[in-house]
Parts: sequence; structure tokens; C-alpha cells
Amino acid sequence: MEPDVLETAAAAALRYVRAVDDQRVFPDAEAVAGLAALDEPLSPSGADPTETLRLLAEVGGPGTVASAGPSYFGFVTGGTHPAALGAAWLTDAWDQNAALPVMSPVASRLHDVSRRWLLELLGLPEATGVAFVTGATVANASCLAAARDALLAARGWDVPGDGLFGAPPVDVVVGERVHSTLSKSLGLVGLGRSRVHVVPADDQGRMRPDQLPDLSGPVLVCAQAGEVNTGAFDPFDPIADWVQQRDGWLHVDGAFGLWAAADPSRAALVGGLDRADSWATDGHKWLNVTYDCGIAFVRRPEDLRRTFAASAAYLPSSEVFEAMHHTPQSSQRARQVEVWAVLRSLGRDGVARLVADACDAAVVIADRLAGAGFDLLNDVVLNQVLVRYVDGPTTERLMAALQADGRVWCGPTQWGRATAMRVSVSSWKTDRDAAERAADVIVEVARGL
Repeated sequence: MEPDVLETAAAAALRYVRAVDDQRVFPDAEAVAGLAALDEPLSPSGADPTETLRLLAEVGGPGTVASAGPSYFGFVTGGTHPAALGAAWLTDAWDQNAALPVMSPVASRLHDVSRRWLLELLGLPEATGVAFVTGATVANASCLAAARDALLAARGWDVPGDGLFGAPPVDVVVGERVHSTLSKSLGLVGLGRSRVHVVPADDQGRMRPDQLPDLSGPVLVCAQAGEVNTGAFDPFDPIADWVQQRDGWLHVDGAFGLWAAADPSRAALVGGLDRADSWATDGHKWLNVTYDCGIAFVRRPEDLRRTFAASAAYLPSSEVFEAMHHTPQSSQRARQVEVWAVLRSLGRDGVARLVADACDAAVVIADRLAGAGFDLLNDVVLNQVLVRYVDGPTTERLMAALQADGRVWCGPTQWGRATAMRVSVSSWKTDRDAAERAADVIVEVARGL
């Protein structure tokens, strides 16, 4: 029976992949209502697995958001590159636990290879530790926890052993346009969402280094590579100078923007970024691997191990990298397999083109919308386009009409105390033609309001 079950799933998946580019980006009301067919009482005796998967494909497929296609511009999420999807299928069939080398030699080796390739690609220090986690939120939290423990260890306080009660306070500095998931991560690691020094930002959302507070330390500064609305980058060199003078820790939240470092034409955006102590990003954003792939980079791997090492009598020791001692989780998916597969398939030049093509597509959309009377609110330096049509309420009406139309999907945001529309280009499928079609649809729907 098992081959039949898997062949049914594979066939349904292939049908979906072949059709997704032409389906509505957001399912229509009939498809959403049809999902009720999945809501059944739990059967005492179960059901045939093949029939179960057929039901899932027939009912669930039409109820999906087509984020795997070329016309999804909502949240900053990529599609899935074929190499990543194929590697995900194979890895799931292998059923590997990447926690320890003894549990998966292939995961261990591919961690080492993908780590080396990522550091070369992003221009990060050669000895940097790399940990694969669930997403950018946990990647940020992992880096911030390592920063917290390292800063306090330098002052004689053992956070993993003694906790934070009675510990010296750590001053945390963030920009005015800090992302909500970075704030969430600060809360997770006990540093507080509100107990921060907020630095004013310029009109693009960049932290203003001339407004950094007068602090002595221990200090943790959280900078940003890619403001979520404008794509703007904080000025890393002056921030790094300020941190260095205070013997502090500089962390960079680069959920999608860190990938700009792979494109030599965007070197001006990432100048000084390599001077940080930690960096966080998502593989399931611009690298276009499947979901649940965050990556934490920490300059000194021992800082990760100090925070996350676990000991038990049944755990074997190893001289090679042990993921469970460098991440919050013990058992974990072998996320590095997909990362390796995409990097090997694209190569250095291919990843640079992936970034450049998305940025070029964003410029095409921005130019067309500006030419049609939209107010362009940002300098399009990356993959983000921020626009307003007439005013905030009209922009809200436009987005509702776009989502009802179904051909593209864009997300709302608040900018300048009014609603704006954010167009995020992250999919490997969004070429110039797709960008032109998307802009034409937006203009058409706007004129029909």
C-alpha cells in the first residue's frame, strides 16, 4: 500500500506545481467554503491513506494561497525553488534527525558544506557559527540569547546556570522602525520588548547613528538589513564604531535583506555589515526554500554553545558540529539539505541573479505605478515597493478590490500614520514580464474603483 499512497501524493503535488502559476492568488469564497469537507468527526477505525490524500488534494489544494506562483507580493516570502522542493521530498523520505552527527551523517556533512558556502556568499567572517532554526524570529532569538549570555559572562555572570534574577542590566538599543519579530525575540530571551532605547529613524526607516544614546554598557544594539516596508538598510559602519567603543554586541536582523550581500551590485547597502557579532535571516524568504528555515549566524560559535548546550548521560560526544548544542531545539529537521540543494543548483552567480532580478522587478512595478498616479513612498533600493493610491482609505479599498480580483495579492501597512500598500518581490518566478502584468492589474483595478 505504501508506494500507492506516496505515488498519489506525488502525482497530486506535481499537478499543483504545474497549475499554480495560473490559479487565483487568494482562493475564492467557494474554495474557502469547500474546506468544510475536511472537518469530519474522528473516525473510530480510520480511513484509507490513499483516499485521505485524494481528499486533501481535491479540497485543500483549491483553498491554498498561491505563494508558490509569480504574483504573490504580500508578506516577504519566496516561492519554492524546484531544487528545494525536490530536496524536501527526499529529506522527508529519509526521515533524518539533524540533532547529532551520529543521528544523520549526511545532515552533518551538509551542515558543514552549506555553512561554508553561506559565509562565502554573504561575506561573513570565516569562523562564524551557523545554526538552522525554524525562522527569522527564532534566529533572532537565538542570536540575542547568545549576545545576552556573552555580554553578562564578560562581567562574571553565568546566565545559563544562574538565570537573569540579580544579573547586571543589559541596555538594548533598537531603531524606531524595528520589526515586530525582533521585539518578540527580545521578549522571549528576557530582555524585554519595551525596556529598550529607541533611536529615531530617517524617512526611509534607517536608524540615525547621530541619535544613539550615551550608554556605557553592557549594551546590545539591534540593527536592520532591509526595513520591512522600504527595504532600507541601517548605516552599519557608524553603528559598529559606536558599539565597538563600548565593547558591546551588534546584532543585525536581516530576515530578507541579508541576502542582498550575495549581489555585488548592492555592496553599498551592506557596507560594514560584516562587523556585527551576529546576524539572522530566513531561507524561506529570498533563498526560496520551503518554510521552517531560519538561519542564525554568530561570529564566535562558542557563544552559541554556551547558551544552548545540553548534557545527558545517553548523549554521545563528538568533535564535529552538533546542532542540538547550538540551537534552542534538540530534535530538528535537516533544513540544511534544502539550503545546500538550492545553493548548489544556483551557484554564486545564480543567487546574485535571484536577488538582482527581484530588485529589478520591484523597480518595474514602482515605475509603472508611479506613472499611473500612485504616490511612491520609498526609494526602491531592494525588493520592496511602498505606495499609496490617493489616500489611506482609498488604498484600503484598492487592496480589498485586488484581493477580490484574485490575480495578485499585496499587503497593507501603516506609513506616515495612514494605510499604504506594500509590494514585496521575493519569488524566483517573478521576472520582468510577471512584474509588468502585476503592475497592469493593480492599475486596472485602481482605475475601476
